[in-house]
Amino acid sequence: MNLDLKGKRAMVCGSTQGIGKAAAVELALLGASITLVARNEEALKEVAAQLQTGAGQQHDYIVADFSFPDDLKKKAEAYGAKNTVHILVNNTGGPPAGDALQAEPDDFVKAFSSHLLCNHILVKIVVPGMKQASYGRIINVISTSVKIPIRGLGVSNTVRGAVANWSKTLSVELAPFGITVNNVLPGASMTSRLESIIRTRAEKTGKTYEAVKHEMAAEVPAGRISDPSEIANAIAFLATPAAGYINGINVPVDGGRTGSL
Repeated sequence: MNLDLKGKRAMVCGSTQGIGKAAAVELALLGASITLVARNEEALKEVAAQLQTGAGQQHDYIVADFSFPDDLKKKAEAYGAKNTVHILVNNTGGPPAGDALQAEPDDFVKAFSSHLLCNHILVKIVVPGMKQASYGRIINVISTSVKIPIRGLGVSNTVRGAVANWSKTLSVELAPFGITVNNVLPGASMTSRLESIIRTRAEKTGKTYEAVKHEMAAEVPAGRISDPSEIANAIAFLATPAAGYINGINVPVDGGRTGSL
């Protein structure tokens, strides 16, 4: 099985913490050079210094905030003009929790912009280089909500579904060029995002943080909440040559929780 990413460059978004950081670590272990993307430059420097360099990798970063698509586009275009990106991991923190009916129209607009539009901006920038290299992997970190909506995540459910359909469309368009487009759907994973969701549920129900966390774990057939590295393993595999014929799919990494095929 060819899992070698030496000579490949991976752009990983949201890569200073959680699943994004874990994905950057795993991709670097397989030999890829990493371009970290996040808004906190000090955190970016810290993560870049932690990445594996044994295969001669050259790691760098882009300081960008997905709340400002125009600024992201400007910086990514400048980077893309000088560098070929073979692997793009689209990963953005989810919208605030809450029922769909409680959301304001602007909440949907902001989420659509920071998720789908920013993803699309980056894809348009990196795809020409992928085509030229005859190698491309676009991996979108979304949510199991694209299969079964999750209660209390109205805006997220809506926007994640849009990203999944956008991704499937791209997978058909880009397959002839050796570029695959797939989605990884994390279940409960111990990230700052999940911690926020647990706190919100605890406040609404009057339960303790630990009680809500225990209830979440009990919903998973595996009986536990995952570590971000377990999601990252799926991302890293889809980025490799070994996954070249896997295209246009949603991959739940959720311990068996999602109740659909």
